[in-house]
Amino acid sequence: MQKTVLIAGATGYLGSFLTEAYKRAGYRVKALSRQADQIRENDLWVDEIYVGEATKVESLRGICDGVDLVVSALGITRQQDGMSYEQVDYGANLNLMNEALRSEVKQFVYVHVLNADRMPNVELAIAKQKFVDALAAAPIRSCVICPSGYFSDLRTFLEMAQKGKIYLFGQGEFAISPIHGSDLAATIVESAERGVAKLDVGGPHALSQNQIAKMAFAALGKSERITHVPLWLGKAIVFLAKNLGFRSQTGPLEFFLAASSICMSAPAHGEKTLKQYFENEARRFGRD
Repeated sequence: MQKTVLIAGATGYLGSFLTEAYKRAGYRVKALSRQADQIRENDLWVDEIYVGEATKVESLRGICDGVDLVVSALGITRQQDGMSYEQVDYGANLNLMNEALRSEVKQFVYVHVLNADRMPNVELAIAKQKFVDALAAAPIRSCVICPSGYFSDLRTFLEMAQKGKIYLFGQGEFAISPIHGSDLAATIVESAERGVAKLDVGGPHALSQNQIAKMAFAALGKSERITHVPLWLGKAIVFLAKNLGFRSQTGPLEFFLAASSICMSAPAHGEKTLKQYFENEARRFGRD
C-alpha cells in the first residue's frame, strides 16, 4: 500500500528537493504551504497541497489524517515577517508534532542543525534544540537529521565576491562540509526508512571558509580579496544590533558568527560539489 508523507517547509530550498525525493521513492506527497500558489498546482512531485500556518494550531487541524510520515524542514531562513525562532523553529514544529500525535502518525523526521549544542547563545540553535528535546520526549518514532550547511547558504560568498571582497569572521580556518539539497533529501529518505534516530550529515568535501572564499572568486574569475573580521568585533556588532532594536535582523549573522568559531564538518554524503554549484551560480550572475 502506498504511504503518504507530509512535508512541512515544502516551498523552501530543501523542501523542493524533499518533495521530489519522496515522490521518486514511491510516496504520495502532501505539502504544507501558507499560500497555495507557492507550490504550483501542476507540480510533478506534489499530490496534494494543504494550506495552513504552522504557527496557528487551528489551521493545522486534520492535516495529518491519513499520513504515515511527517518530514519537517520548517524554520526561519531570513527573519522577514516579524516572527521569532521561538515561534517558528520551536512553536510551529511543536504544533505540527502535536497534530501528528493526534492523528497517530508513525514517524516524525526533523531537519535540525549540526552542533546546536555548541551554540548556547544562538537563538536559532536554542529554538531548534528545544523542539528536538520535545520530539525526543514524545511517543512517536523520530529521526533527526543535522546537516552541516546547505550550498544555498553559501551563495552569500558569491554575492560578496561579485562586489569585490569577502568578509570572514576570525581567521577562516574552521571547516564546514555543506551539502546540496538533492543529496540531503536523498539521505533523509534513506535514513528515515532505515529507522535512524539521529544523523550528522555533510557533503562530499570539508572546506575551510578561506577555501570557500577562494572558490567563489575563482568561479567568478575575480581576484581574491578576503578580509578577516575579528570574532570579538562580530560579537560586539550583534550585541549592539540587538540592544538597538534590530534583533530580528541579527539571527543569520549570529548563527554564522558561531559557526565561524567551531568545526562544522560532518560525515560525507552525496556527490554534488560546492565547486560545481558555485560555477553554475556564477553563470547565472553573468545573465543577471
